[in-house]
Amino acid sequence: MKLLLIVLLVVVNYVGGTTPSRPNIVMILADDMGYQDVGFRDSNILTPNMDRLATEGVILENHYVMPQCSPTRSSLLSGRHAIRTGFWKGNIKPNEEWGLRLNETTIPEMLRRNGYATHGIGKWHCGMYTWDHTPVKRGFDTFFGLYLGAQKYFSHKRSGVLDFRSNYYDENGVFQDKLRRDLDGQYNTRLFSDEAVNLITNHDETNPLFLYLSYTAPHNPYDVSKKDVSNYAKGIGNKPNKVRPKYAAMISVMDEGIGKVVASLEEKGIMNNTVIVFLSDNGAVYGSAGAGSNYPLRGGKHSMFEGGIKTVSLVNSPLLNKSGYINTNLLEVTDWYATFQRMAGDDPTQHGKPQLPLDGEDIWDTISNDTPLGREEVLVNLYLQSMIQSSRAYEFREKRNAETGEEEEEEDGIESVADMNSGDNFALRWKNWKLLTGSFLSQGWIKQNQVEKDTIETDEYKDSSKEKKAKKYKDVTLLFNLEEDPRETNNVAEQNPDVVKIMMDKIAGYQEQMTPVNAWKTSKKGKKGGVWRPWVDRS
Repeated sequence: MKLLLIVLLVVVNYVGGTTPSRPNIVMILADDMGYQDVGFRDSNILTPNMDRLATEGVILENHYVMPQCSPTRSSLLSGRHAIRTGFWKGNIKPNEEWGLRLNETTIPEMLRRNGYATHGIGKWHCGMYTWDHTPVKRGFDTFFGLYLGAQKYFSHKRSGVLDFRSNYYDENGVFQDKLRRDLDGQYNTRLFSDEAVNLITNHDETNPLFLYLSYTAPHNPYDVSKKDVSNYAKGIGNKPNKVRPKYAAMISVMDEGIGKVVASLEEKGIMNNTVIVFLSDNGAVYGSAGAGSNYPLRGGKHSMFEGGIKTVSLVNSPLLNKSGYINTNLLEVTDWYATFQRMAGDDPTQHGKPQLPLDGEDIWDTISNDTPLGREEVLVNLYLQSMIQSSRAYEFREKRNAETGEEEEEEDGIESVADMNSGDNFALRWKNWKLLTGSFLSQGWIKQNQVEKDTIETDEYKDSSKEKKAKKYKDVTLLFNLEEDPRETNNVAEQNPDVVKIMMDKIAGYQEQMTPVNAWKTSKKGKKGGVWRPWVDRS
């Protein structure tokens, strides 16, 4: 699953230097969007609104995320890396009994304690097995969307079961879960955009706004009307991949919605005080199963190659001291918590819930002034089978006679992908070096504007798209010099043993920070009665 993120920050005034004070924040995510699939990267997909934001703003060329959706979202919302949150093991699948731990403070939770109105729209995918793990219990005043990681775009169902609702507290402080059967047949991308516009239009400006707009587009199933394909993707052929025109139209419909969101900010009279940050959660699905392009990068979703973790990222705002350039600092998805925390003026020591150590840094000055951040390394992930064990955290304890889960077979065209891990692995960027070691998913390259495999292939590499089951490296060490080899084609580990040792020696320090987890438990109780809902009572 992939994700695209846009963050719009509406700033009221300034505090200290160039940092906006108590901004309104609209954070928009897209799901599984390819690195190349925007017009400003010479794509054949129509994205005029995103192109404008990029060319008039700052492109973040080295902004890193996680290879999958739930890990990226948990790190984004908590400001903490997946090795701390437990998401180093991967995505939350339907029926699994775990989620973002309740001792983690989320961005909406942090902002709400500083007087923000907080609203979540679209995809959650950070846990739903108890009500306490759902969005309105994690800091949002309201939520409109789905709890799981994907759904059919018109019926809003997963495996034939409805996953679409409005959540809020009524005037008496009573939690409400309103199922949205009334929206059956309406395209969810447009529903999400319209809800965002409505919230912006009706926002009371006496309080700052946090709006989290999390699209499912262009995650599969590749579901869009023939009219939209005709309007947006006429020039995109259906060879070698017949679903790419649908994928392209899905992105263009999302771009259409982004344009409406920006227009609503202008109509509200707050665009001049707005900062827009646009990110993707991970790369497009690689190979014949996908429809996106991460060209020229190697690999895609589920892999630790650049195409899976370096995504479309930009910032746009009149508040930027410098714009119209490409920022090359090493940035990561955990940075947004610290950045928003400083803007909100939050003092974590003044609140009853302890703040856990953050991994991100405040990056506003770096982006606004194009100043060096000084960061030399970004952890991609550390996966250790020895850490799959009993944990003291509630989410990771085995408390019930739940079924030990085999992965549920996916339906409705929603992907069922082999686990990205086949054994212990570690991936790290340090300066211009990229290390991958252990056993992990093998992926290659595709051609520009399509999903056909490129001819770049080495003797040690086997293309995972050729096999029914994804190919994986077994106990290997790969080292790439990204400055000289951004496509990760030339393994130089043997020529640089000193660099390999320096990077391998960092594993112990990261392991000390890891949260142990259990093998996930599953239960089919979460989809009884034709509706996905929490099934474990913590009372």
